[in-house]
Amino acid sequence: MNRTTALDMLARKGYKITGKRETMAHIFWKNHRLLSARAVHNIIKVDSPGISLDTVYRNIRLFEELGILEATELNREKHYCFTSSDHHHPLICIDCGTVKKIEICPMDHMLDLPKGFLVTGHKFEVYGHCSDCHSS
Repeated sequence: MNRTTALDMLARKGYKITGKRETMAHIFWKNHRLLSARAVHNIIKVDSPGISLDTVYRNIRLFEELGILEATELNREKHYCFTSSDHHHPLICIDCGTVKKIEICPMDHMLDLPKGFLVTGHKFEVYGHCSDCHSS
């Protein structure tokens, strides 16, 4: 996902492309890491001091509903990043929020599923410290 695709998705679904939504799409495109709503708010309010945290939350929820953003829980708070078009599983740095992709799917190696159980989806995330945060 990139900011142009995100804005195109909004327009196709009949939503206005507001300056705030453009800015939020740009923030997620520019920052290749997980961001909380508060982090997005802190970034956006530098140029738009009147924006409320509620507005940021509302737009993040909309982006998530439309499949523009995906969420993960980190330090008991939801964090977001652009949805990826490929099937992957993330390595997530719990310090800076950087996300790296795991190139294999653990589901490919699960051999002992209960009889009759049909898997319709899964989520697998690994948490730790990236090399930049671990070495400092």
